[in-house]
Amino acid sequence: MKITLDTVNTLDESAFTERFGRVFEHSPWIALGAWQARPFASLDALQAAMMAVLAAAGTEAEVALLRAHPELAKPAKLTAASASEQAAAGLDRLAGDRATEFMALNRAYRDRFGFPFIIAVRGQRDPEAIEAALRQRLTQSPESEHVTALREVARIARFRLEDIVND
Repeated sequence: MKITLDTVNTLDESAFTERFGRVFEHSPWIALGAWQARPFASLDALQAAMMAVLAAAGTEAEVALLRAHPELAKPAKLTAASASEQAAAGLDRLAGDRATEFMALNRAYRDRFGFPFIIAVRGQRDPEAIEAALRQRLTQSPESEHVTALREVARIARFRLEDIVND
């Protein structure tokens, strides 16, 4: 059930962290830190506060957040949000050679960058578009890909915030 921004601004620390702690994969500390920036004038302000907490935490925390994300199309225990997002994109139904190829690309990506391939699967057309993005991003420098992955994390967070808050 969505809540209003007015309600968001009245939540105590515990309720806020409970409600928003899953916006960033396995990283409720971001919501906890953002709570202190209340009141939020808009959904944009809420997201900006969360991104500021992440940025202030430094590179090691950013990498830890990136590493907390699951690999796409990999049979594994996922958070409810990740499972829903991957299923909507058809990544839970890859089979045979297609699944094997996706796993090989995921391994190559993780080996190159040290964290899983992250993309906001909402807004992607289909698994083929996601695979094309993965292949293209494998060619980026580690520094560039770190920035790109964080940008995708921000997009994922925005979708999840929109699922929670009526703005």
